[in-house]
Amino acid sequence: MHPAPSVIIFTVLSGLGFGMLAFLGIGVLDVQGVAAFMPFAIAFTFAVSGLIASTFHLGNPQRALRAFSQWKTSWLSREAWLSAATLAVMGLYAINVIFRESTIAPLGWLGAALAVATVFSTAMIYAQLKTVPRWNHWLTPVYMLTLSLAGGAILAQQTAAALLLLVCASVAQLLHWIFGDRRFAQQGSNIGSATGLGKLGKVRLFEPPHTGTNYLLKEMVHVVGRKHAQKLRVIAFVSMILLPIAIVATWPGSLAGTVFAAGFFVLGTFASRWLFFAEAEHVVGLYYGKHDR
Repeated sequence: MHPAPSVIIFTVLSGLGFGMLAFLGIGVLDVQGVAAFMPFAIAFTFAVSGLIASTFHLGNPQRALRAFSQWKTSWLSREAWLSAATLAVMGLYAINVIFRESTIAPLGWLGAALAVATVFSTAMIYAQLKTVPRWNHWLTPVYMLTLSLAGGAILAQQTAAALLLLVCASVAQLLHWIFGDRRFAQQGSNIGSATGLGKLGKVRLFEPPHTGTNYLLKEMVHVVGRKHAQKLRVIAFVSMILLPIAIVATWPGSLAGTVFAAGFFVLGTFASRWLFFAEAEHVVGLYYGKHDR
């Protein structure tokens, strides 16, 4: 699919922000008052920036509030409600920690649970799509959750948690690539099943459905070269997993180490998320002969 910058920025930044809020909510940082302002400011900045970026992918951004209306059936709507609830609960928690120097543990744990639920709902927006086999798998929420929490642990300077979650994220990422490469073929869709003519014999495209481009070709069909994808996978894995592990293990708890580890992690996550969208094959591409099935 077409890797829209707004959606990539949204999923990466909001994942980092809500991942960090989850750690702040369970009280891993033993700071109060003015000293607690910066960690909360960083987490809220990432989370809110990501949510704002998501509105730029809407055809009519001023109608974004309508996303709240379909919570019974839409994961996007559930994500909207959960993100708002997380920011509200963690906002109250942060106010008490910073201005009243008081920690309300149940409020923080509730906020942490809501933050995790928000990332899960974001992942389910993609995992529920049967028309995109690469995403339609239980590994999609695992992939997004582990990366979100790993990034949050790095930003919250939780060395042990960061190392463990980075290892978990590495496994999730590798499995997502391995199983994702097979998903389209395993589903069994081809141009014969798409057109309903497969029972007559092997079907091949004689001419495209139309001569010009359209929305489907622009948004749902994106072909990335295999060699190019492999290089990006290596860059993503090294920057997102290996370098942060080395930096966190070498300079645990240091500000410089946190900045460098987080910087490499973000760059690698952007590369990984670009591939997440670019390599996703929508079944509509079968009608246009874009998939060799």
